[in-house]
Amino acid sequence: MLNLKNVLYRAFPALGVLLALLVQTVFADSSLHPTAAKHYYNFLLYILLSVSVLLFVISFFNTRIQGILTFKGPFFFGSGVLVSLLNLITAKFALLPVIFFPTFDNILAVFVEQTPLLLKCIGFSFRLLILGVLWGTLAGFITGIFLGFSKKVYYWINPYIKLIGPIPATAWIPLVLTTFPTPFGASIFIIALAVWFPVQLMTSSGIQNTSKVYFEVGRTLGAGTFFQVFRIAVPAALPNIFQGVFNGICAAFIALMTAEMFGAKYGIGWYISYQKAMMLYSGVYAGLIMIAVFCTVIITALFQVRKRLLGWQKGLIKW
Repeated sequence: MLNLKNVLYRAFPALGVLLALLVQTVFADSSLHPTAAKHYYNFLLYILLSVSVLLFVISFFNTRIQGILTFKGPFFFGSGVLVSLLNLITAKFALLPVIFFPTFDNILAVFVEQTPLLLKCIGFSFRLLILGVLWGTLAGFITGIFLGFSKKVYYWINPYIKLIGPIPATAWIPLVLTTFPTPFGASIFIIALAVWFPVQLMTSSGIQNTSKVYFEVGRTLGAGTFFQVFRIAVPAALPNIFQGVFNGICAAFIALMTAEMFGAKYGIGWYISYQKAMMLYSGVYAGLIMIAVFCTVIITALFQVRKRLLGWQKGLIKW
């Protein structure tokens, strides 16, 4: 016997898209908005409606899809309601300033009509982010190990880190731009600096909080310093290290966007700044969407790595 409530929950994603499609079709766009070359938003809604209906049908035969739709269904329907309200406020009735709040068609048109430039900007930002995060994580990991394992290093270095570390990385941009020969190198340094502090802080904290019993047992069994650091301290501190990397990546995105607005030739931050200067806010919103997707992909990849390395934490700690 079918559970009608369960079926309704699974149908919510399709109903949310259908609501958005009805609002887009029934109400005409305000004449104050410039008309897009094509109805990109309608096309996107048709695709989403087809996918959601297909998943609804599959859910009757696949328990995994059924569980996902049952749990996420109300959220997707709420998202459809929210998008419909935004469409009414901006495109349909122009209740907000037209120049700052473009229609969904005009925003989606940016992705279609400026695809080569957007891909180039994404590639530039990705290279900057990866290099900055790698250097920042490596520096933070090494610094954290020395601070967490050596009392002498902690005594001499930690006061300076407490003084310099909390300063936002973006505050160093004017000095860094005059120090580094190229804006690209300066941007990498700013991103690395933003990542370095949380990684070293959480790495040193994780090592210092490792039970002393582990080290005593290791020394009793003849373990040397290298073994104690990389086979005892670092594995025990991995949850803290991943938390530091997670916080560092979030800070890296802020540093990336800010650094690209000063002297960079390409990149998502540069693109947003350029579109804002040209008063093309459809491009600004397209850039913000790219940042959201970009950040989601990076964070999801980090969670997958963490899941593999810290499988023993499953069911114990929720991050």
